[in-house]
Amino acid sequence: MNTKQHQQMYSKIKEHGKNLNRIFETGLADVKLCKMLFRLEAQAHKLATDYCNGENGVTTENWESKTLPILIKLDQILKFTKRKISIFVNGDARGYALKIAAESAKNLNIDKDWGGYGIIAPDFTSQEAVQ
Repeated sequence: MNTKQHQQMYSKIKEHGKNLNRIFETGLADVKLCKMLFRLEAQAHKLATDYCNGENGVTTENWESKTLPILIKLDQILKFTKRKISIFVNGDARGYALKIAAESAKNLNIDKDWGGYGIIAPDFTSQEAVQ
């Protein structure tokens, strides 16, 4: 990644954090917020991958108990339950794991997937994301 691409990526991260802070009013710096959320996204995506591959004991029966600690940490940061915004961990490993339900996301200024679900922690490191 060259300097221009790095600057574009940083700008997109900062913009996403600003948009999240407009919604959730976390009081955290925009980039710090995104870093925290990206770490939780990585944990949730690992669970989704394990679930889809039948690995590491992640099953339909224990999916909710495995994802609950991530949602609790996410709620401590975003306080989404207080704001009545529906957030969940998507069990399909082909996309992002931490999502805002489509009905909650439709009027929010954040990245969305093709289904209209809000993406909590998009990956801005790919070449496509910074162009």
